[in-house]
Amino acid sequence: METQGSEHYHGRMIDMLQAVWGEGFLSPGGADEVARLVADADLAGASMLDIGCGAGGIDIALVRNHGAGYVTGIDVEDTVIGCARALIERDSLSARIGLVKVSPGPLPFPPGTFDVVFSKDSIVHIADKHALMLEVFRVLKPGGRFIASDWLIGHDGAPSPAMAAYIASEGLDFGMASPGRYQDALRSAAFVDVSVISRNEWYRGLARQELERLRGPVGAAAARIVGQDFVDENIAIWSRMIPVLDSGEHCPTHLRARKPK
Repeated sequence: METQGSEHYHGRMIDMLQAVWGEGFLSPGGADEVARLVADADLAGASMLDIGCGAGGIDIALVRNHGAGYVTGIDVEDTVIGCARALIERDSLSARIGLVKVSPGPLPFPPGTFDVVFSKDSIVHIADKHALMLEVFRVLKPGGRFIASDWLIGHDGAPSPAMAAYIASEGLDFGMASPGRYQDALRSAAFVDVSVISRNEWYRGLARQELERLRGPVGAAAARIVGQDFVDENIAIWSRMIPVLDSGEHCPTHLRARKPK
């Protein structure tokens, strides 16, 4: 199982994404989208693993808004771990959230450790979905749940020229997979109750709002922190992303599954 191994999420990137998505969040929708993702799950007292914890907003939301008992957040980058730790300490939640920097490879936890394995828009950076799902299955307790969202590609073939241009503009190690490949990875790992729900329509609308905000006051405020050149780079990324959202080739998706008891 491979994860991103270099500092793609540097300080300017984190500041830029938080300007768009809110403090502690490096993916769309903030705490509201976390709530939609876990809406049908009772997390009260649950032991949770968050794969790709990012800047900490998600783990704070899982504990504060949804009653998780303890969240272990993992990431491969020092900078995001540092940002997350600062937020968690500021909010006096260190007793309920622990952060671990990990290396690419198997998850560093014994079998049957967690009630829930969670991830939000992070496993796009892990190319081998089958290896990942085997690891998720291993570290879950019997009856445990996998709850995630991720950025998928709508088909199994090569990306279209527009999609390839968008991915290149991101400058990240996207390992996008199709809904069918995710389903196969989950079922091959022996998960049951597999659910794959497109969020493309939701994000098509939201992405347009984000682009307008980048072109307006949000972008102007961010430019004072990260520089106008970096804001302009991100405006270009959003401008390339919206057409592939419109075509359905870029397909944000909710993923759920359960380990049998």
